[in-house]
Amino acid sequence: MSSARHELEAPLKGPMLFLAAIVLASANFIAVLDMTIANVSVPNIAGSLGISSTQGTWVITSYSVAEAIIVPLTGWIAGRFGPVRVFTCAMLLFGAFSAFCGIAQSLEFLVVGRIMQGLTGGLMIPLSQMLLLKIFPKDKANAAMALWAMTTLIAPVLGPIMGGWMCDSFGWPVIFFINVPLALFCAPIAWKMLRRYEMEGAKVRLDAIGLALLIIFVGALQLMVDLGKEHAWFESTLIVTLGCIAAVGFVVFVIWELTEKNPIVDLKVFRHRGFTASVITLTFAFGAMFAANVLTPLWLQSYMGYTSTWAGMTTAWSGVLAIVFAPIVGARMAKADPRRLVFIGLIWLAVVTASRAFLTVDATYWQISIPLILMGAGLPFFFVPLTALSLGSVDPKEMASAAGLQNFLRTLSGAVATSVVQTMWEDRSSINHSELSGLADQSGQAVATFEAGGMTHDQALYALNSLVDEQSVMIATNQIMMLTAIAFALAAFVIWLAPKPTRAVSMAEAGH
Repeated sequence: MSSARHELEAPLKGPMLFLAAIVLASANFIAVLDMTIANVSVPNIAGSLGISSTQGTWVITSYSVAEAIIVPLTGWIAGRFGPVRVFTCAMLLFGAFSAFCGIAQSLEFLVVGRIMQGLTGGLMIPLSQMLLLKIFPKDKANAAMALWAMTTLIAPVLGPIMGGWMCDSFGWPVIFFINVPLALFCAPIAWKMLRRYEMEGAKVRLDAIGLALLIIFVGALQLMVDLGKEHAWFESTLIVTLGCIAAVGFVVFVIWELTEKNPIVDLKVFRHRGFTASVITLTFAFGAMFAANVLTPLWLQSYMGYTSTWAGMTTAWSGVLAIVFAPIVGARMAKADPRRLVFIGLIWLAVVTASRAFLTVDATYWQISIPLILMGAGLPFFFVPLTALSLGSVDPKEMASAAGLQNFLRTLSGAVATSVVQTMWEDRSSINHSELSGLADQSGQAVATFEAGGMTHDQALYALNSLVDEQSVMIATNQIMMLTAIAFALAAFVIWLAPKPTRAVSMAEAGH
């Protein structure tokens, strides 16, 4: 019996360690993958369920918001029930709720499934990182983080490609069903191999009021931005009410968390100027990046005639150079000022995004793709040093709280940006259409040309309106891209508000 117990408690080595690492990396992979796999599938899902593209973006934002809410709770949940137990259950539930999403026949059921996916996936991402560091010897911590980082980088690249190909070939439910066998296969293996590293749960009091306030203000904020377009924004009593709930909820949440002895979110870390500047930079830049990444496939599929597969392949180019440059940035971090690396990365993203603001409806595949490829070179310069800079600005004992808060704000900014950019895109398209309609074919020559080609008068007017519509959307897309470029540039200058770091944070310590 002592021999069996010794075998159970012995650290994993060799092939067993490799297998455990693959299982953990796979969990991180599918959780991150589901952040982007539905991006190019929104038009297909919207068409299948009979909803608008605006409503379809709830498939993306519901996952992101749920993940944002659960991230600050991960430490408490793992400490209460044990990290291995929580991780294993989260993986099983992630598979179950993925199946639920796949069989959904209405938007309401699909959004519920995505919320539950976000809650379970939000637990898997930080726990997979923590457990990787736990099972690997300290001298191989960098290897563990390299594996975790690789899946974090590759998953968003493959997400649009896989989502687009599966939608075109098998239908949108398959993008959720693929998680099921992996989760069912990996969860039992994870429990069997990792339970030797399990820690006893401790009865730590949950800041229930803080959690309730967090859910209220984040939920109200997201509902406000999602429903705003449909209800004429603040002309609607519902939107005004949601806005008031979000604002009051946020203020009360901040006051409560600053005075609570064991807050669910430790807001005191904002006293560090380096952390505050880094988080503001991250929020603006990540929101801008996420907005552009969501808008691109919607535009390509809705107005440029791209299939889901080709829209996914086009969008995915942005991750290729990110994988190439990530090791280079990691090597430079030990020698360079991280603020300079972040600044260079964000200015690069601003310049490349600005170049995307001059496309036309005749843009070729490579005219669209090359700027996306170039954007990938700036992503590691932005993400990797910024994470290390923010965590290096707080006290060592505050790192867990700082990392959770940083991930929360990053995820929330992406979710809000998705809703806001969709509304802005549609509004600008309508405004541009009205302006162009008054200028188009004032002499009647275009309609006469269409009629000379065999069209009826009504057909000619319809053809002219279609041309105006295409141009209106193209101009709106360019306008959003320019605003996104400005957001990147502003974020680049905000980082200089952070003081020069006095100590370095290793990649193993900071994650990424």
